[in-house]
Amino acid sequence: MKLVWSPETASKAYVDTVKYCENLGTPDAAELISAMAAGWNAKLIVETWSYGDAIASSVGLNVASQHANAKHICIVQNTLSESSYLQAIQEASSPLNLPETIVAEEPQSAMKEIQGIDFLVVDWRNKEFAAGALRNAAFGSRGAVVVCRNGYSRSASGFSWTRALRDRTIVRKVTLPVTGGIEIAHVAARNSGKTESKKRRWIKHVHQSSGEEHVFSI
Repeated sequence: MKLVWSPETASKAYVDTVKYCENLGTPDAAELISAMAAGWNAKLIVETWSYGDAIASSVGLNVASQHANAKHICIVQNTLSESSYLQAIQEASSPLNLPETIVAEEPQSAMKEIQGIDFLVVDWRNKEFAAGALRNAAFGSRGAVVVCRNGYSRSASGFSWTRALRDRTIVRKVTLPVTGGIEIAHVAARNSGKTESKKRRWIKHVHQSSGEEHVFSI
């Protein structure tokens, strides 16, 4: 069994995220991330967030969780980040259900308690926090999608998806040239066959600020 793509759910999450994020100064490709989380019908969405980070992607993930009927968890480093995160989410989207937050100075212990992640988003501006989350992520048997925001700095540091996710197979990966680089990796389902790597899903994304159109597969 593996993640199955739903264009209809992705479209609904995309449109709603555009609506909620239109007044935010840094959209951060939130509508794209939201569409992917909802479109892959993720049931457990996890993100890391630090004080001062943009909130648009988090708003998008919360929108996606409602469309996919998923659980949305955010790992923050301290109570200041937690209160800032929840306040920003409420002000931007007035969500029906606030994300669950876990306060952990180091993400390792928190991640080890979360099993079956379908969709994981980290921000490489907080390199150590993001790397700790990736190394200790317990993905579901259906596979998973991992998104690294500000990924250009990740590449420059010599980080490797293969090393970070050494116990799981990467089906494919792609880098989008928006908002500091968004890197996306599709983790294979457990016991998946070789035919899975031949199947590609094509997604078109139009950046809100520049109007640039990007078509990519995942």
